[in-house]
Amino acid sequence: MTLTRNSLLASALLLTAIPIAAAQAYPTRPIRLLTAEIGGGSDFTARVMAQRLSENLGQQIVIDNRTGGVIIGDIASKAQADGYTLLLYSSSLWLMPYMRRHVPYGMTQFAPVAYVSASPLILVVHPSVAAKSTEELIALAKSKPGDLNYASGPLGAAPHLAGELFKYMTGVNIVHIPFKGVGLAVNDVLAGRVQIMFASVGSAVPQIKAGRLRALAVTTARASPILPGIPTVAAAGLPGFESVSTNGVFAPAKTPPAIIARLNREINTVLERPDIRERFLGVGMELIGGTPAHFDQVIKVESERMRKVIKAAGIRAD
Repeated sequence: MTLTRNSLLASALLLTAIPIAAAQAYPTRPIRLLTAEIGGGSDFTARVMAQRLSENLGQQIVIDNRTGGVIIGDIASKAQADGYTLLLYSSSLWLMPYMRRHVPYGMTQFAPVAYVSASPLILVVHPSVAAKSTEELIALAKSKPGDLNYASGPLGAAPHLAGELFKYMTGVNIVHIPFKGVGLAVNDVLAGRVQIMFASVGSAVPQIKAGRLRALAVTTARASPILPGIPTVAAAGLPGFESVSTNGVFAPAKTPPAIIARLNREINTVLERPDIRERFLGVGMELIGGTPAHFDQVIKVESERMRKVIKAAGIRAD
């Protein structure tokens, strides 16, 4: 049978209309949201956001907790690109390939949906350290190369990367002391066995208020509403410094743009709710939002900056 030009055009239009119609009907069943192990920042973000997002979309968001950035990234990258499997994870997703030899995914296998939250770190020192500002700490470290040390949790986690970025940008020689957990790292700083740490808000603020740690600066690019009165590292002597723990939502690559746009719109609606913002601020997290393009640009800029730092520091998380 010979197809006319008009029938071919009609067939092409029909094939184009099928995914558009599917995207317009989306979602018609529950959505799986992959995230990190229970109890972490990504898990908290996923659970708080999922409740309201379920209401907006009219379908249940099912939280699927997994251990490890490589495992969770591999699962999400291979999922069907239909909007029914999403990933909410931290910057470990795009930085892990620089720290491990074998990562079974690349960032081209993901479509950024929305930049959800950023958690600042606080540059703190033990009260015995003779530095009351970032400038003084840099000067002290330069005058005593190798004498000062800084604590972090696991290799490649946000506090570790912040410390290495600080070393990279200042040229100071401070010694990295890794711990298995953030709590152990904070305890050694409190005891004065380690002098410096880029600590999470939750672990540091109670100790700062009690006078057991001295806060010098926050690691956000701009002053943080979570920590009023504390200057940024950038404004306090190190222009351009920024190091935060981020969380964002991704879909598998080739997910229809109409579905990405719908998800982005509904996520931003949730993030704009005063009750949601208040809940996140209460645990030291700032809500961001914005377009998929904005999130994609954030990832590219941070990836390039931290790639250099990770290479210079020789960080391996294998």
